[in-house]
Amino acid sequence: MSRRPGATAPTAEGAWAALATVRGRQDPYPLYEAIRSEGQAVRIGPGKLVVVGYEECDRALRDTRLHVQDAARYDAGTPGWREHSSLRAFTSSMLYSNPPDHTRLRTVAGFAFTPPRIRELRSAIEEMTERLLDRMAALGTAGSAVDLIAEFASRLPVAVISTMLGFPEQDQVWFREMASAIAVSTDGFRDAAALERADRAMDEMTAYFAHLADRRRRDPHDDLVTHLVRTHDDDPERLGHDELMGTLMVLLTAGFETTSFLIGHGALLALEQPVLAERLRTEPDFVTGYVEEILRFEPPVHVTSRWAAADTELAGTAVPAGTRLTLILAAANRDARRFADPGRFDPDRSGNRPLSFGAGGHFCLGAPLARLEAQIALPRLFARFPGLAATEPPLYRDRWVVRGLDTFPVAVTA
Repeated sequence: MSRRPGATAPTAEGAWAALATVRGRQDPYPLYEAIRSEGQAVRIGPGKLVVVGYEECDRALRDTRLHVQDAARYDAGTPGWREHSSLRAFTSSMLYSNPPDHTRLRTVAGFAFTPPRIRELRSAIEEMTERLLDRMAALGTAGSAVDLIAEFASRLPVAVISTMLGFPEQDQVWFREMASAIAVSTDGFRDAAALERADRAMDEMTAYFAHLADRRRRDPHDDLVTHLVRTHDDDPERLGHDELMGTLMVLLTAGFETTSFLIGHGALLALEQPVLAERLRTEPDFVTGYVEEILRFEPPVHVTSRWAAADTELAGTAVPAGTRLTLILAAANRDARRFADPGRFDPDRSGNRPLSFGAGGHFCLGAPLARLEAQIALPRLFARFPGLAATEPPLYRDRWVVRGLDTFPVAVTA
């Protein structure tokens, strides 16, 4: 959100308020810097701390006295939240759980995301990528525009996670539509109409999962749904029914939407600087640093939150018990104290360790899978279509917590 010439920079509170607007969410980075101008951890209103510094966010993510907002915390601060199925489902997952529940739920699903198991997926991801590129080529005949997000950046990760979970291929496009509606419930700024749509989508998805779980009981497969259903049936104390549904929901939505945005941002940045597209085509080792710099410069997840269960501090800033913290990871990734020239996209940057997948006990379970998918997808995209070009400017989805491209029309000339 660029300022008009001569306009006064907003205060931290003004910048925070602007993030609740459509215009502010389209380009939030200047607003992050307006907050940073008043400190790396800024108090905005009573009991609220907005954190934009790298060191401060890193410490907050690792501090066991800072908890995620679980069901008990929702009960204390958000009356009526249980009326919304889209909120209830996520609070039954590892995403909104604290130890010991978080540790238990993460262990149940974590076996599927170990480095050896992720490496085993490489050939399958490569085959899926090639099939989708064939599809793009067919759709783009005679110069027809192809939506890079709908036809590639989203289809690949949803195909991967659906294969892991055991979801039928014919349902994958429907998953994207449902997950897009549901994901608004995890955003910091909600409107009633969007939350109502999220509830309807969540109800449909929960019914779908329940039906699939029953099918897997009758006909077990070698997939994650079968494993989770068996875990629930054998030991409901280890994985309850609501936790089963919540785990499936998080694995599906977190398993593809953020990766879709990662691939979309990577394609956009390479088209903006053609030398990067050429390096992706010709330098096999280049993509590793390229993906890491996408994660730093244009991360899919901008924000997470914590609340202080006990008194603590962040790099000298006191955090009394009960404080609500908003950790702006996208701002931390552009902290000049940690990254030289942070506003420049530099895939050759050394020592690049962004906070885009979090840190500490809630570090993203699917981080290795997301990296692998992007590392496979981007070089193959530009190798297959060296003349790839935008036909219209991309449009961002009107979201803040998880931010990425909604549509990106391209021509796929060879």
